[in-house]
Amino acid sequence: MDARRAGILLHLTSLPSSRLDDDVLRWLDFMAAAGLSVWQMLPLVVPDAYGSPYQSSSAFASNPGLLPPDDTPLHESEFEEYCARQSHWLDDFALFQVLKRRFNHETWVAWPDPFRYRDPEALRHARELDHADILHIKQQQHRFDRAWERIRRHAGDRGIQLFGDMPIFIAHDSADTWARPNDFLLDDEGRPTHVAGVPPDYFAALGQRWGNPHYRWERMQQDGFSWWISRMQRQFELFDMVRIDHFRGLVAVWMIEANCETAVDGFWQETPGDELLATLQARFSELPIVAEDLGVITDEVRQLRRKYNLPGMAILQFAFDHFTDNPHKPANITADTIAYTGTHDNDTCVGWFEGLEEHEKDFVFQVLGVPSGDDISDLMIKTALDSQARLAIAPLQDFLGLGRDSRMNTPGVGEGNWRWRFDWDMLNQDLTDRI
Repeated sequence: MDARRAGILLHLTSLPSSRLDDDVLRWLDFMAAAGLSVWQMLPLVVPDAYGSPYQSSSAFASNPGLLPPDDTPLHESEFEEYCARQSHWLDDFALFQVLKRRFNHETWVAWPDPFRYRDPEALRHARELDHADILHIKQQQHRFDRAWERIRRHAGDRGIQLFGDMPIFIAHDSADTWARPNDFLLDDEGRPTHVAGVPPDYFAALGQRWGNPHYRWERMQQDGFSWWISRMQRQFELFDMVRIDHFRGLVAVWMIEANCETAVDGFWQETPGDELLATLQARFSELPIVAEDLGVITDEVRQLRRKYNLPGMAILQFAFDHFTDNPHKPANITADTIAYTGTHDNDTCVGWFEGLEEHEKDFVFQVLGVPSGDDISDLMIKTALDSQARLAIAPLQDFLGLGRDSRMNTPGVGEGNWRWRFDWDMLNQDLTDRI
């Protein structure tokens, strides 16, 4: 982070059109007029059936559902160059998608053995049989990148940095696990032996069982972390900086046996995150990475983040307890931290505040050092901006002072998330001037 900046959190699907059309350019113009110079969004990958971009069928492919109607012809030479450059993931992803359709969207471990175990002759025949569909999928990905280049130019011309998000784990039913099963802890049938999550804590008595397969870190390290290098290369092509979700997994991961229904029984397994980051630093020289270091964080995690000069995160909604060393308290937020009012997983500031008891509300104003009754959204935003953080970010919902009906996501709840959108009449001149 080269200077003090203010940013905003808004996923692409929250735009009125939910697509990569002129709405995005208009949004960037609004940001520039309001003095905001960092746009943070959620992962651009293909979402799951619930709309979540955190359980995707590919760690590389972008969501074609974000594309606007486009009849502009593709230049054959540019398309061929794109396919060659992205072939390390694009070929497998396109084939994975057509096979999913052929086998009624069953998970790949339920496919007939020749396709489940990637028999070369079966795959060759499938590529020939479904050539037109495979071509269409590749063209969609190329169109996305072409549309994104237009957005990056528009953002760059206005001094706006694009800030992406990348889950550390990927879904089991993905092109990546199907194409590279030896890089994951899978049994001979392709099913996970252990899955990811976090142990029980104050917020979840049974812990959180996410279900993602774990990596075979020793194998990935032996081949120089080639998959990770390709994955980060893709992210850096799209964004100016990228948040790694669950950064503490680069120090140790919570291993849950796949047959366990909760995360109560598990164990911590160390990971070679230091070696991975050193490899990435050698490859890219600079690491524009943000560490999502929320939750129960150890000294080892803090040391790893600081060793590579990676910013961490502070969430103001977590600031209001009686522990003086709480890193989320305004006075404890440091320059190498991004200050947030809340994230996509939090309620809006208004919704969060309305859910507090009266004595808790009084304590909020006491910690913030202001009289009770002030506008809580504005107060939280100003507090983030006034902190020592080099970057302060608030969701658009907080800039608009919206309540819990406008929440983006409630963790652990499958239905009803990822749906909020704004209307252009919400972004009036008064809001621009106030920001």
